[in-house]
Amino acid sequence: MNTEKFSYDNKIVRNFAVATVVWGVVGMLVGLIVALQLTSAKFNFGPIGNFGRLRPLHTNAVIFAFVGNGIFMGVYYSLQRLLKARMFSDALSKIHFWGWQLIIVAAALTLPLGITTSKEYAELEWPIDIMIALVWVIFGVNMFGTIIKRRERHLYVAVWFYIATVVTVAVLHIVNSLALPVSLFKSYSIFAGVQDALVQWWYGHNAVAFFLTTPYLGLMYYFVPKAADRPVYSYKLSIIHFWALIFLYIWAGPHHLLYTSLPDWAQSLGVVFSIMLIAPSWGGMINGLLTLRGAWDKVRESTVLKFMVVAVTAYGMSTFEGPMLSLKSVNAISHFTDWIIAHVHVGGLGWNGMLTFGILYWLIPRMYNVNIFSKKLANFHFWIATLGIIFYAVPLYWAGFTQSLMWKDFTSEGVLKYPNFLETVVQIVPMYRLRAFGGSLYLIGALVMVYNLWKTAAAGKFVANEETSAPALEKLTVEPKGHWHRWIERRPVQMLLLSLVMILIGGMIEIIPMLTIKSNIPTISSVKPYTPLELQGRDIYVREGCYTCHSQMIRPFRSETERYGEYSKAGEFVYDHPFQWGSKRTGPDLAREGAKYPNSWHYNHMLDPTTMSPGSIMPAYDFLINDDLDTSLTAAKINVMRKLGVPYDNDFDKIANRELMKQANLITADLATAGIKVAPNKEIIAMIAYLQRLGIDIKGEKVSTTNN
Repeated sequence: MNTEKFSYDNKIVRNFAVATVVWGVVGMLVGLIVALQLTSAKFNFGPIGNFGRLRPLHTNAVIFAFVGNGIFMGVYYSLQRLLKARMFSDALSKIHFWGWQLIIVAAALTLPLGITTSKEYAELEWPIDIMIALVWVIFGVNMFGTIIKRRERHLYVAVWFYIATVVTVAVLHIVNSLALPVSLFKSYSIFAGVQDALVQWWYGHNAVAFFLTTPYLGLMYYFVPKAADRPVYSYKLSIIHFWALIFLYIWAGPHHLLYTSLPDWAQSLGVVFSIMLIAPSWGGMINGLLTLRGAWDKVRESTVLKFMVVAVTAYGMSTFEGPMLSLKSVNAISHFTDWIIAHVHVGGLGWNGMLTFGILYWLIPRMYNVNIFSKKLANFHFWIATLGIIFYAVPLYWAGFTQSLMWKDFTSEGVLKYPNFLETVVQIVPMYRLRAFGGSLYLIGALVMVYNLWKTAAAGKFVANEETSAPALEKLTVEPKGHWHRWIERRPVQMLLLSLVMILIGGMIEIIPMLTIKSNIPTISSVKPYTPLELQGRDIYVREGCYTCHSQMIRPFRSETERYGEYSKAGEFVYDHPFQWGSKRTGPDLAREGAKYPNSWHYNHMLDPTTMSPGSIMPAYDFLINDDLDTSLTAAKINVMRKLGVPYDNDFDKIANRELMKQANLITADLATAGIKVAPNKEIIAMIAYLQRLGIDIKGEKVSTTNN
C-alpha cells in the first residue's frame, strides 16, 4: 500500500476563525444597538444610524459574516481531515476568503447608506449578489476538487451536508436575486407582489435551512464526536436525517405567509411539510445528543462539550417550535409579533452561536499546539452566554403573547379594546429592555472569548501546514458489499445531482404554478401603477427600511379589518417590485394608510413622531424635509418597470418628471394651507405621496376580480 505524505492547510482555517470572531463581535454590537433603539427613539442616529437601516446590517452581519465565516472555518478544517487531502487549491482558498470579506465590507457600507432591495436576508443589491454567486462557485469548485482528489473512499455524513449546502444555496440565491438593474445601486425584482413574496420566503426559509442549518449539522456530525471521543450514535439515522431533511425543508417556505394573499393551496403545502419536518430535525438532534452516550461525565469537565450540548438542544427547541408556528391556529397568534424574533434568536444565538463558540474553543488550541489559556474564562463565557439567551428569548415570548392578545381584544360592546396601536408598543417596552440586557450578556461573553483565544494563540505556536500521511486511494475493481447507501457515498457527483433533484422537486411544485397560472392572482381592475412621485416615495420607503417595522398585509381576521380596513387581496400587489408585506409589526400595518390622515399629519409625524403619537419609539425622519429628491433616475425606473410588465405608456418616461412635479406641487399647496412651507422637490413630498396612495385603489370600493 502506497502511503503519501501531505499537509493540511491550517492557515485558511485560522483566517476564517479570526474573521468569525471579529465579525461576530461587530454583528452582536450592532444587534445590541438595534435592541436599544426599540427601548427608546433616542438611540437612533439618523439617517445612517436609524433602526430601519441598522436592522438589515445586523441580520446580514450575523448570518453571512459571523455564521458564514464560521461555516467556512469548520468546513475547511473538517473537510481536509475527513477526505485525508489538502484543499484542492490554496489560491482558490485565498480568493474565497478575501472575496467573502469584500462582500461583507460591501454590505457594511451599502446597507447603512440605504442601498437595499428590502428582501429579508437578501437585501444586498445586484452587484454584490453577483459577487456572492461568484465567490460561492469558487468555494464549491474548491470543495469538489478536494473531494475528487480525496484519499478516503467513503464520504462521511458531514460531507453530505456540505454538498447539499453548496448546491442548494446557489439555487436559492440565484433565483431570489433575479432583478433588473436601474443603476449601479438600484434594481427591481423581476417578481411582483404575491409571486415575489413566495419566492422570497422560499429563499428566506431555506436560507435558514441551508445556510444556518445544514452546514452546521455537518459541523455537528464532525466536531461533537471529536470533542466527545465517541462515534456518531447511528449511521442509519444519519442517512434518514440527511435525505428527509433536504427533501422536506424546501417545501416549508409558505408557512411564513399564512393568512396572507398567498393562494390557499400554497399555504397548505407549507403547513403540511413544516409539520413533517419535526421528524428529520429531531432525528438529527437525537443523533447528536446520543453520540454523548457514555460520555456525559466529560460534559461536566469539557467547556467545549457544554457549548455543543446547549447548541444541539437549542436546535431541537427551534426545530420543534418552527413546525408549531406553522400551524394556522398558532400562526394566527404569533405572526407579526416578537414571538417570531424570539424563535429566530433561539436558533441564531443558541444553535449557531454556541456551536461556533464550541468549535473555536476546540480548534484554536489544536492549531496553536497549546492548551486553552483559561478554562475558567471559557466556563464563564458559557454560563453568561446561556443566561444571555434566556434573558433575550423569554421576554420576547412574553411580548409576543402580549402583543397578540392586545391586538385581538374586544370590549363587551364589540369594539377594539386597544384601538390605538401605540398602546401595545408602550406595554412591551420593559420586555425590550430585558431583551437588550440579555443581548449585552451574550456580547460580554463573546468579548471574554476574544481575550481568551487571543491569549491562547499568543502562548502557542501556529502550525500553518500540519504534516500528515495517508494511503493513496486505489481504484475499485469489484464493488464491495455493505449497506446500500455506501454506493452513493463513493460517488460525490451523483450525490450532488441527487441532492439537486431533491430540492428542485419542492421548489418547482411551489413556484412554477405561481408564475404560470393566472387564476392564482385574480386581476383587480381598479388597481393602477404608481405615479412617478409615488414610485420615488416607495423607493425612499424601502431605503429607510420602513418594512422592518410596518407590514402591508391585512389578514382576514375581524381584529385586523376593524383596526385597518378591508383585508388584502392578491391583485393589489401586481405592480409591487418587490413586495412590501413585512414580517414584524413594531408599528401598525400601512396597507390602508392612504387618505387616513391629512398630508400635514404625515409631515409632522416624519418630522417628530412623538408630536403625533406620544410615547412613540419611531425615529425621526426630519432629514427627508431637507434632502432634495433625486429625479435623475425617474425615467430609467419607469422604463425598467415597463419591462417588468407594469403598463406605463411607451413614452411615459419622457414626461415622468413633469408628472412628478405636478403631483408634488399639489401636495405642497395642500401643506401650505396647514401653514407648512416646504419645496416640492424634497424627499418628504415623495414619501407623503406614497403613503397616501397605499390602499386607495380599492378603498371604499366593491372590488371586482377576474381571472383574465
